[in-house]
Amino acid sequence: MLEIFKSNAERQLESVEEITKGCWVNMVHPSEDEIMRVANETGIAVDFVKDALDDEERPRIEKEDGNVYIIVDYPYITHDESGFPIYETIPVGIIQTAGCIITVSLKETPVLNEFRSNRVKEFFTFKKTRFALQILYVISIYYLRYLKQINKKTNEIERELHQSMKNKELYAFLALEKSLVYFTTSLKSNKVVLAKIMRFNFLKMYEEDKDLLEDVIIENTQAIEMAETYSSILSGMMDAFASIISNNLNMVMKFLTSITIILSFPTMVASFYGMNVNLPLQHNPYAFFFAISMAVLLAGLTAFIFWKKKYF
Repeated sequence: MLEIFKSNAERQLESVEEITKGCWVNMVHPSEDEIMRVANETGIAVDFVKDALDDEERPRIEKEDGNVYIIVDYPYITHDESGFPIYETIPVGIIQTAGCIITVSLKETPVLNEFRSNRVKEFFTFKKTRFALQILYVISIYYLRYLKQINKKTNEIERELHQSMKNKELYAFLALEKSLVYFTTSLKSNKVVLAKIMRFNFLKMYEEDKDLLEDVIIENTQAIEMAETYSSILSGMMDAFASIISNNLNMVMKFLTSITIILSFPTMVASFYGMNVNLPLQHNPYAFFFAISMAVLLAGLTAFIFWKKKYF
């Protein structure tokens, strides 16, 4: 999909057909023809566009022939077969040319939809540097938003695990822990890109742009700290629940072993008096009650000893 937008005289975003100076070209999973059209009309490198469409591409920034190429990771949500949310990251390419700014992504992202729907203040397509920094800022905001959702989901699953230990909740914990690993890795890679923008003259920035970049770095750093904190908490909870499950299993095995030992004494007594040999008191009319009493006494004494030792 290829879309072209431009801020009009009223500074409202409108869709246009041709690539002109001051426009925004948004490419979402573009076809080969769309890639070649944009490359021919803007002079950008085709290889970079294809790199941005690779979901394994690492964040980076480079400058070539007057064009600035930026790749950063943004978060997005998918769902598994049961409808449980899965948080992952995917690259988005930002290309700043002399005449326009171009965004490239493999999937449609709510980050760029914020700009398409005019929900970002002071957004103009002809302010290319500010637009690029605003995209980075919104990406950081979405990381923070999704991290709060992960934390909320973690608390919900923890409450469910307190009531019943099921594999479903443990698998959900594993999925959230995996998401946090993705977030932490991507955020740290984005941090490197932001640091290069700050240190080197990749983008021509005014004072207000530098302030915005500092805000982006602050939000990104906060997201890293939150992701690492939640990841540590989640890892600790996973270890704790694993220990609880193991302890519960040990308690069940201890209880069953104790019951087995207690029941072995009546079985032993009944086995002795069931033998086809001469036995003490075998001709006594109370021999049956004597055997039953002995079995109950031995079982009761053993049960009392196990109870005192807190085996059950």
